[in-house]
Amino acid sequence: MGNKKKISNFKIIKRLLKYVTSEYKLQLAVVLVSIIISSLVGVAGIEFIKYLIDDFITPLLGSQNPDYTSLFNVIMMMAVVYLVGVIATYLYNRLMINISQGTLNKIRKELFNHMQKLPIRYFDSRPHGEIMSIYTNDVDTLRQMLSQSIPQVFSAIVSMVTVLISMFTTNVYLTLVVLAMVVVMIFVARYLGGNSSRFFVKQQEDIGKVDGYIEEMMEGQKVVKVFNYEEESKKKFDELNEELCESNTKANMYANILMPCIMNIGNLGYVLVAVIGGMLSVNGILTIGSIAAFLQFVKAFTNPLGQVSQQMNSIVMALAGAERIFELIDEEVEVDEGYVTLVNAKIENGKITESKERTGVWAWKHPHKDGRITYTRLRGQVEFENVQFGYEENKRILHDITLTAKEGQKVSFVGATGAGKTTITNLINRFYDIQEGKIRYDRINIQKIKKDDLRRSLGMVLQDTSLFTGTIRDNIRYGKLDATDEEVEEAAKLSNADKFIKHLPQGYDTVITGNGEGLSQGQRQLLSIARAALNNPPVLILDEATSSIDTRTEKIVQEGMDKLMKGRTVFVIAHRLSTIRNSDLIMVLDHGRIIERGNHNELIAKKGTYYGLYTGAIEID
Repeated sequence: MGNKKKISNFKIIKRLLKYVTSEYKLQLAVVLVSIIISSLVGVAGIEFIKYLIDDFITPLLGSQNPDYTSLFNVIMMMAVVYLVGVIATYLYNRLMINISQGTLNKIRKELFNHMQKLPIRYFDSRPHGEIMSIYTNDVDTLRQMLSQSIPQVFSAIVSMVTVLISMFTTNVYLTLVVLAMVVVMIFVARYLGGNSSRFFVKQQEDIGKVDGYIEEMMEGQKVVKVFNYEEESKKKFDELNEELCESNTKANMYANILMPCIMNIGNLGYVLVAVIGGMLSVNGILTIGSIAAFLQFVKAFTNPLGQVSQQMNSIVMALAGAERIFELIDEEVEVDEGYVTLVNAKIENGKITESKERTGVWAWKHPHKDGRITYTRLRGQVEFENVQFGYEENKRILHDITLTAKEGQKVSFVGATGAGKTTITNLINRFYDIQEGKIRYDRINIQKIKKDDLRRSLGMVLQDTSLFTGTIRDNIRYGKLDATDEEVEEAAKLSNADKFIKHLPQGYDTVITGNGEGLSQGQRQLLSIARAALNNPPVLILDEATSSIDTRTEKIVQEGMDKLMKGRTVFVIAHRLSTIRNSDLIMVLDHGRIIERGNHNELIAKKGTYYGLYTGAIEID
């Protein structure tokens, strides 16, 4: 996700441990103790075989009147020990489910909360499907690692250490034979596991690319069909899918042959121990019980080694996923150095003071370095002074933009695609910050205004409406979350949306999904206007709000917008010049520069670019 420095696995593990230990220290301690008990029970069971054969079964075989009481008692004792092992195993597996799910819940919350603080630039520069893949695929790899891989690896290490000690106390020479086979197993595991891990990491990256491409194609399905792009899109998908298939195949190929190779090497060691142990037994060096126990030790030692090798793939894949997760979490949040806030105000004898109650009057609260606090009434005057801007530092797309939109004025921008019209409105919202110049809002530098308060004072109606799963009422209420039902309905009436809402099956309580599926483009736009009306902003931005609807629907939408624009400062971007004839000020842009300005009659009289655009002599391309 961007050209970022790779995070070391040590740092990733350290950060993951912080998530786990921050809330689950006690549960984690119980898990560790339970794993140790479970592992020791396994070793005790093998030691019991030696004890059982040498001290009970062998003597009973030569006895004329065997007494099985002692044998029964010791078997019952071991049954209790095994029961303790079963309880310990159940306990740590159950606790690890709680710990892993709780940890992932915390990570997902932090991911989403952090994502809300990221600048628009972040989302503009990354495929949305790739970001979604972090929430799904990458987080799921952590679940596998935390709930299964880590406990199994720790259990295997404890088992191998205790088994190794028991083997040395049983017979040093046989133990050395086993260790020789283990060295071979480690070399094989490193080769196969290393290749498998490398391709598992590649697999995670390829999944992100595939998800990103699918998301793009789903969003642009109409465009795909209109331009008969199906075959090309399938070809591109096949290429990405083939890359994923190749990395997945190689990763699983190495992973799947790893365990059989390890197990077969372990079986070879088992045979060698059986042969050498038999020879030692014939010579009276080892008892039958010791050989039987040692053979079990071999299995108990080599099997965990194979399990560790197998789980390393899950761990490596999870660490790769965790790296992508932490890259998102480490992304720099949107910087906000503003200190001027928007407050409810009241005016008495010409003096503005702050009010704790809603008054319908808003003011900018401006604290000064000397301790003074001044209040400026929110009116909606916006000024650009010699503004220079580029999305990239060394590439300017706006040059020396200077303009003043007075309170209640309607200012329109016209020009070719890429002239900078939308960019100017994005700067008013501070979706991006300018490199040079100043933008003032009610004569306050907008960089001094807190972004939340700045955006609360602005309303936007865009060409592409964004509706969310929920009722019509809830979608309008996005403009003001604490609005009453009556306020919602008043906003709908003001925007002309009330007429079609009443004809829906459940009226305002009709549930919509899929960005307003089932509603026409005009109806969606009316809901967007109603949302802005509910917010009741002094400044309104209309970004080609009627360009994608037919002229009949446009008339209804335009009526709603006209009501909304009344008494507000309005910035309009429109391709249909007929909709901006009544603008107080029209700005003609070309390649990021204002080349003409004035009202409709003044610009027509000049017979310049605007005249050519309006008469059709020049086309907006």
